[in-house]
Amino acid sequence: MRLLEKTPFDVIIIGSGPAGLTAAIYSTRAKLSTLVIGGLSWGGQLMLTSEVENFPGFPRGILGPDLMANMRAQAESLGAKMLFEEATAVDFSSHPFKINVGDRVFQAKAVIVATGASTKWLGLPSEARLRGRGVSACATCDAPFFREKKVVVVGGGDTALDEALALSKHAREVTIVHRRDQLRASQILQDRVFENKKINCVWNSVVVDILGKDRVEAVKLKDAATGQESTLATDAVFVAIGYSPNTGIFRGKIDLDENGYVVARDLTRTSVDGVFVAGDNQDKRYKQAITAAGAGCRAALDVVEYLQQHH
Repeated sequence: MRLLEKTPFDVIIIGSGPAGLTAAIYSTRAKLSTLVIGGLSWGGQLMLTSEVENFPGFPRGILGPDLMANMRAQAESLGAKMLFEEATAVDFSSHPFKINVGDRVFQAKAVIVATGASTKWLGLPSEARLRGRGVSACATCDAPFFREKKVVVVGGGDTALDEALALSKHAREVTIVHRRDQLRASQILQDRVFENKKINCVWNSVVVDILGKDRVEAVKLKDAATGQESTLATDAVFVAIGYSPNTGIFRGKIDLDENGYVVARDLTRTSVDGVFVAGDNQDKRYKQAITAAGAGCRAALDVVEYLQQHH
């Protein structure tokens, strides 16, 4: 790997989810020397997803980790170099740009920031154990698996209500568990939820455990006011308490908004010329594998144009 540090890459991609790996596929096909700094947990959120039925080209679905392995293999077959360690610091103040991985420094003529966003989880051991076995953070991805089932959504903001409404098209019953006595979501979403006969709310309650050996069977709830505990039967738990963009090392290096998301102009360009962004670290709305992949494609094509003009 020391050899890779001597000469600047045409592009370094930080992140190895659908956005980063798609960008690598496009950049290598454009004959750009490409290094993907993919992190210790490569593959993004899809590595935590079981069956993926909404990614085009797979009529019988595909496992999330298998889809990411295919993307990785495709990028590598085209010549992308992979380093599955964490980027620890960046310097975008001069050219070539510099990315630190521990005590090593890699140089690039252009950079694509594709570090994604992480789901905010409840932090329960049972939640981690049953993830992909009834515990999910994506109704768009997993709602069809719970047709005519009972499901729980944890949260009270726009994300939670969007999840509940999406789930109501499939599930028999949707219960929103919220720690307060009123929702925090926009009024239009609240109106839709309260008008939906499939959706009900459990107020002033927190999930303290998720029950089930091989699959979710129930949640244990604790009343935030009285401390009293109860059990609610359910086939699934959708955690919808928000996302955290993985952008800590970019603070002060490129413009971020108040929530830490990368501020983009013209879809992919950041506040630093030559540094581009793709995926869920910029996308607050869609957060789908296919939209992240599309963003990676756009960023790579913009890098090609940038390098043609400047190098």
